[in-house]
Amino acid sequence: MRMFTLETSLWLPYPVDRVFPFFADAANLERLTPRWLRFEILTPSPVAMAQGTHIDYRLRYRGFPLHWRTKILAWEPPHRFVDSQVKGPYRRWVHEHAFAARDGGTLATERVEYALPGGALANSLLIGRDLERIFAYRQQRLLDIFDRVPAAK
Repeated sequence: MRMFTLETSLWLPYPVDRVFPFFADAANLERLTPRWLRFEILTPSPVAMAQGTHIDYRLRYRGFPLHWRTKILAWEPPHRFVDSQVKGPYRRWVHEHAFAARDGGTLATERVEYALPGGALANSLLIGRDLERIFAYRQQRLLDIFDRVPAAK
């Protein structure tokens, strides 16, 4: 099984204890996902995040309806958490979120290791580019959202 990796980092002008809770709230996934995916969380809110928590989603990818279930594999507030696909379109999907204090703010790093049906061909023709678009959208939304967050007093 051929594995692929996508990694992004973004500096946000707030301390880790302000940034981590935003990522830890599953409801914010909808705010960070492009509308063209029609992403919807099926698990009732609020989702109690912890190691072992399962979260169910529904989305449409290029017109195809998909159901996706993830499990929180690691939960280490406020520094890191990892989710993994239990059921969904990928052969493997492990998504690590890490948060580190940097230069008066937080460096938020996301790393996804994934494998998919169709391997390298599917990744180069379709999936890899779409994932890059999705994560670029996430970064822009985070900049927009955290630009509007009132500074701590």
